[in-house]
Amino acid sequence: MPRAARKRKRVARSEFSLPRLNLSVQFASAADSLPSRAQVRRWVAAALEHPAEVTVRIVDGDEAQALNQDYRDKTYVPNVLTFEYGEIGQDESGQAVLGGDVVICAPVVEREAREQGKSLQAHYAHMTVHGVLHLQGYDHIDPAGAEIMESREAVILKRFHIPNPYLST
Repeated sequence: MPRAARKRKRVARSEFSLPRLNLSVQFASAADSLPSRAQVRRWVAAALEHPAEVTVRIVDGDEAQALNQDYRDKTYVPNVLTFEYGEIGQDESGQAVLGGDVVICAPVVEREAREQGKSLQAHYAHMTVHGVLHLQGYDHIDPAGAEIMESREAVILKRFHIPNPYLST
C-alpha cells in the first residue's frame, strides 16, 4: 500500500476514537476455560459508548448468589449482575465518565452455554456486553427497552462473529 494511503487511513481512524476505558478484570472463580483479560477488554470496549471505569469480576455461584441476595433481595444465582455508579467524574475533554461493576457467574454461564448449544466464549461475550449495556442505562424491563437492548447486543456480538443470541437456532 502506498505510504500516502496508509497515512490517510490512520488519520481517518483517529476521527472515530473509542471512549476512554479504565478496566479492571478480576477472576474469583475456579472454573476452567475462563476468558482472557484481553478478550474481556475487547468485549467491554465494543459495547462502550461513553468513557468509563469498569470492573468485570468473574465469580463462582456462592458470591453471585450472595450479591444477588444482598443488593437485589433475590435468592437465585444470576448469570450476570451490573452495579451502575452513574457519572463518577469527567475525562480530560470534559465528558462524563461512567462507573460500574459487571459480575459474571462462571458456573451459570457454563451451564447456559451448554443448554443453549453455544460456545462458552460466545456466551461470556454476550454476558459481558449485556452487563456493560446495563451499566450505560440500557434495560429490558419493558418490551420496547428489551428490543433496543437486544438489537444493540446483536450488533456488537456480530463484530465478533457471534450469532444473535435472541434468535432461535
